[in-house]
Amino acid sequence: MKHAKIYRYSLPMDSGVILRHTRLATREGLILELSDNGRLGHGEIAPLPEFSQETVDDAAKQIEQVLSDWLANKPIDWDALYPSVAFGFSVALAELEGELPEQGNFLTAPLCSGDPDELVQKLADMPGQKVAKIKVGMYEAIRDGMVVNMFLEAIPDLMLRLDANRQWTPTKAQQFAQYVSPVFRSRIAFLEEPCQTPKESLAFAQDTGIALAWDETVRDDGFALAAAEGLRAVVIKPTLVGSLDTVKSLVSQAHALGMDAVISSSLESSFGLNQLARIAYWLTPDTLPGLDTVDLFGAQLDTPWPGCALPLTSLTDCSFVWQQTA
Repeated sequence: MKHAKIYRYSLPMDSGVILRHTRLATREGLILELSDNGRLGHGEIAPLPEFSQETVDDAAKQIEQVLSDWLANKPIDWDALYPSVAFGFSVALAELEGELPEQGNFLTAPLCSGDPDELVQKLADMPGQKVAKIKVGMYEAIRDGMVVNMFLEAIPDLMLRLDANRQWTPTKAQQFAQYVSPVFRSRIAFLEEPCQTPKESLAFAQDTGIALAWDETVRDDGFALAAAEGLRAVVIKPTLVGSLDTVKSLVSQAHALGMDAVISSSLESSFGLNQLARIAYWLTPDTLPGLDTVDLFGAQLDTPWPGCALPLTSLTDCSFVWQQTA
């Protein structure tokens, strides 16, 4: 016997969470539960405001039809699914079939700001290479350059990942680079999307020697991954990319080209983050994932993130919105 359920959650967010131009007060999403002859599989569908084209309501309507088709053993048109729906449903199926490993990579590149001494303490227990992340592009480019330079100077064994979200013009990007000492630039693991177009970003990387990573570019229409001077990594946000097969393909392409592939969050709940950690362990075992977002929430969901003290909301406390049996 096959059975499917959908829960809907709404979790409070830290008051300082801003996505592009919107302050995010709550995070909403769906949790799927599939069962088939005693086996269970779960997945999270959580379109990200300002980034996903679909809303949670759009996703809920689509996944109800998808689950009805699955229960009836009808074929699924994966190409017609919203990315968040394709990802959450494919993860639930992978867990149902025992394909998704139980072990996860829970080491993360911590988001850092403020006093570098505080970051030193946070990184002290990190095994191996010390890696942290800084969001840039929200303030003046010169200020960002000075902050990055400060961290790299204060912590000699630190590698930094930077994310600009396409916020800079080529001029602003050059202003940033001018304030990062050339001797430190090799310790920038990569800078995600510094400029507003891939062409401008590649030119910046080649001119400054600061390594580049694709993020938004992966989701551009007609994108095809190709090697390029200065391009070092691909950041993969599965909720925004699509099915697990799509994620696997991107990882394989990146590795074949000698690039890093980084599994990264789209502000999923602790439930979804735990599954992303398992995917990261499975597909990118030698790369630190970008999953340090649970502290942006006011509560966790069902599955706690290791070491997180936030209160835990159970699935039974969420809205039960749909179920069907075949």
